[in-house]
Amino acid sequence: MTSLAWSEALLLRRNPLALLIAFGLPIGTVLGLRSTPELTEIIGADAGAAIVTAVAAVSLNLFVYYHLVTALVARREDLVLKRLRTGETSDLQILAATAAPSVAIAWIQIGGVGVLGAIAFDLRVPVNPLLVVAAIVLGTLVFVFLAAATTPLTRSVELAQVTTTPMLFVPLALSGLYLPLSDLPEPLAQLGRVLPLTPVVDLLRLGLSGTTSDGSTVGVGGSFEAAVPAVLLLLAWVTVAASATYRWFRWEPRR
Repeated sequence: MTSLAWSEALLLRRNPLALLIAFGLPIGTVLGLRSTPELTEIIGADAGAAIVTAVAAVSLNLFVYYHLVTALVARREDLVLKRLRTGETSDLQILAATAAPSVAIAWIQIGGVGVLGAIAFDLRVPVNPLLVVAAIVLGTLVFVFLAAATTPLTRSVELAQVTTTPMLFVPLALSGLYLPLSDLPEPLAQLGRVLPLTPVVDLLRLGLSGTTSDGSTVGVGGSFEAAVPAVLLLLAWVTVAASATYRWFRWEPRR
């Protein structure tokens, strides 16, 4: 499994655009906001927490989900996945090894922007670090399984740009990250509350600054209680996405 993950990392290293996005996203976000006082004022006093939340959401959506869809489809169409199944590695280990480089880069992005946010925006100590970890780990599992579940709909790497578009843009737009859900029409707000990225954003805000989805502020004890719906929703998404992967994931091309 380690050898497979290292091979995937070497392939990723040969993709200049992916590396540019990987290292440019956190640095560019922090430097861009740091040089734009108007945006910082809009974000408010918890600018550091807001930036970490935004980069974490984009990293999970873009680097874990999208890149993993393209990687799995490419390996399937080249019959790599089919050949790997003839060895000692289990199916779950093959998926985990393929996802490992994308997950590692996403986590490095989140950790890097946390450090930069502490330096540039005086990011405070998280109110509840356990919720931050839960958001990142559960969010990673959700988007890894969603990526695997999307591959049956994706017949080629080129088609991945089409099949991943709904999951790339709709959850981001309706997650409450850029616009409060209360400001949206009720049908859109209801849809946003059950999408997989919304509970990740809610948990990160709770863990970093103690801010609930309705805008109130709670302490450590209150954050655990407020986090229950988001954690349950993420666990439900993990279950659904894992079940879809188990049932429909294809290890070789359809002829």
